[in-house]
Amino acid sequence: MLYFKGRCAVFFRTKAHYFLEVDGLYQALYRKWRSRTFDQVVGQSHITQTLKRQVESGRLSHAYLFTGTRGTGKTSCARILARAVNCENPQEGNPCNRCPSCLGIQNGSVLDVLELDAASNNRVDDVRAILEEAVYTPAAVKKRVYIVDEVHMLSQQAFNALLQILEEPPAHLMFVLATTELHKVPATIKSRCQQFSFKRIPMDSLLSHLSYVAREEGIALTPEGGNLIARLADGGMRDALSLLDQCAGEGGCVDEERVLSVLGLAGQIETAALMENVADGDISAALERLERLYAGGKEMSALAGEMSALVRDLLVQATAPKSGGALMTGGFDEGTLKRLAARLNTPRLVQMLCRLQNTAADLARSANRRTDMELCIVTLCDPTLDSSLAGLNVRVARLEQGGIPAPATPMKKKERVPAPAPERAQPPANGGEDDPPPWTEEPVSQVRKPTLGGGAPPRLKGAPNAKGTGEPGAASLPHNGWPGWPAFRDQLKGMMPVSDYSFVGSAAMTEGSWDGQTLTLWTANDFLRTMLDKQTITRPVTELAQKLMGAGAKVSVQVGSAPPQQEAPSSAGAAEDALEAFLAGGQDNITVE
Repeated sequence: MLYFKGRCAVFFRTKAHYFLEVDGLYQALYRKWRSRTFDQVVGQSHITQTLKRQVESGRLSHAYLFTGTRGTGKTSCARILARAVNCENPQEGNPCNRCPSCLGIQNGSVLDVLELDAASNNRVDDVRAILEEAVYTPAAVKKRVYIVDEVHMLSQQAFNALLQILEEPPAHLMFVLATTELHKVPATIKSRCQQFSFKRIPMDSLLSHLSYVAREEGIALTPEGGNLIARLADGGMRDALSLLDQCAGEGGCVDEERVLSVLGLAGQIETAALMENVADGDISAALERLERLYAGGKEMSALAGEMSALVRDLLVQATAPKSGGALMTGGFDEGTLKRLAARLNTPRLVQMLCRLQNTAADLARSANRRTDMELCIVTLCDPTLDSSLAGLNVRVARLEQGGIPAPATPMKKKERVPAPAPERAQPPANGGEDDPPPWTEEPVSQVRKPTLGGGAPPRLKGAPNAKGTGEPGAASLPHNGWPGWPAFRDQLKGMMPVSDYSFVGSAAMTEGSWDGQTLTLWTANDFLRTMLDKQTITRPVTELAQKLMGAGAKVSVQVGSAPPQQEAPSSAGAAEDALEAFLAGGQDNITVE
């Protein structure tokens, strides 16, 4: 039993773990369950086995460099190594944690083992102070050990001061350096240390250790809740235990719903619902949900990041269904992932992830983040609007699968009814003399050729002239009229840029109606109306409308649904009308038998 700062501290053993508990104080789970021996370190056997053999054989280096992400055991292994090299009764390379040296190092009473943070002691004067003390032999243990955490934070001058003692250290001195950013450590330092790289802890190892800790602490942890915590920890044991500690604070069962609620991830349900609208191709519903999120204070950059994480999880699940569990971000439940995975194929997921990543990168320098995010949502809902290579791959994949949807309002093709043939004249029954029967057919009168003098051929009597003044002139056919929106839309192809035609040519975004005077383009919301109501779109639409329906045709863009469309006139009826007009204009010169 030890006494310090007026409180009683007791060391006790539970299933080969040694802990320090202070009366009246609660200790966080990640501190209480910190590894005390090399055998207790989770997921780093490639490092712990090497260190154990070095301690057993006495072939120790004077400097070690531990690298890796947060929460993977760098500092814990450094402390275990400091106790192991000074232990009076080592157990197969592990410290016994019972001798005076081990206990003194654990409670901080042995001053020969010093742990410091380079983030707050990064000046050259701090390193020089360490060097002045390092030359003295240890007073209570065999080796003087310095554990320098986050060593990459040292200044260049401090690294230079440390370099000399690393080059020729005393026999009683050992340095253990730890860092999360190896690229910031000078090569001259790395070449003088034994380097060990700590990897992220596998998900199954995290889940197994979480279940063990929960049983020992009396926490009701469900497999779904533990799985979600393990994914959110991102390979770090400290993060996993901290999340478990936080979720268990309210008491009761720690399940998937509790984890999402306590950790503030319930808001991602709206993100998942937005992704479902995107998967269904429902642009109107997706933009409405985006509007609600924006009005609720959602940052567009945060939304893009959440959607990217969700699409990434779906892509990992689709491409690596068996071994991809450890790669999940953990922000979304299994039910949501299964629903979305059934609607989206791999090329579509690649296209969506590329688009979201590009949008997230551009939002930082965007003049209007809301508009950029709306454009991104529209492109995600309709891949035909994406002109990138990934968008082209999606369309090719649809063609290969036969999944190209038909137009929303296909134009019905009317069968052409041939005009009845004119009846031939029959000979009179009585064979009268008033009408002598020339039963041979007479050829239709042909237009006479121009005279030798170069004069124009005679015009048909009664036909209007080319200027339409009513005077005799060349016969002209009436315009074709309203052909129906699908046919009108097809004729617009090539009259405007592809990026603009993608809005007009999509049946889900634009519909057209003709009321006899005005061609109205109907859209679902104000955003699409803004995209359509610009000169690059309205000018070619107006030109084609005036060409087909007359010079007085006008074009407007409105929000709403198009009224029922009238059927386009059949080609047979148009041909009959043109023939009647032609015959009416030239009835004195043309005979039809």
